[in-house]
Amino acid sequence: MFGNDRNQLRQMFFDSWKKYQDKLELEPLEQIICQIIIMHPEYHSLLDDADANLQKEYFSEHGEINPFLHMAMHISIQEQLATQRPIGINALHVRLLTKYSDPHISEHKMMECLSEMIWQSQQSGSPPDDKNYLTCLEKLAQS
Repeated sequence: MFGNDRNQLRQMFFDSWKKYQDKLELEPLEQIICQIIIMHPEYHSLLDDADANLQKEYFSEHGEINPFLHMAMHISIQEQLATQRPIGINALHVRLLTKYSDPHISEHKMMECLSEMIWQSQQSGSPPDDKNYLTCLEKLAQS
């Protein structure tokens, strides 16, 4: 799923959603994408209109949330859990599930730490720091 072509990545969301609606067989990644889309009914109408939304810009400085980035972060977290990387992520996830009692809310909390790690990596020009990421998740699990 990862690449540098934003529209190609976005198209995967549109195509997966269309296949799901048409009751066509989904590839494993398409299944994950559709599970995430189903959890976000606020994005359904957006994904129903690729022509209008494929190249749409989202500006965080105007308080806009990029739905494609949001859903991609869900995928990233699910991949981290499936691969148990970074080491310790699954135990922290269990603690967050216990604390928040809702897998979707728990993932949203994890996304806060993931986005902070990505931002710090971009600002410093260094690789993402798993230790800081896990420390952030630990703080969430405790607070």
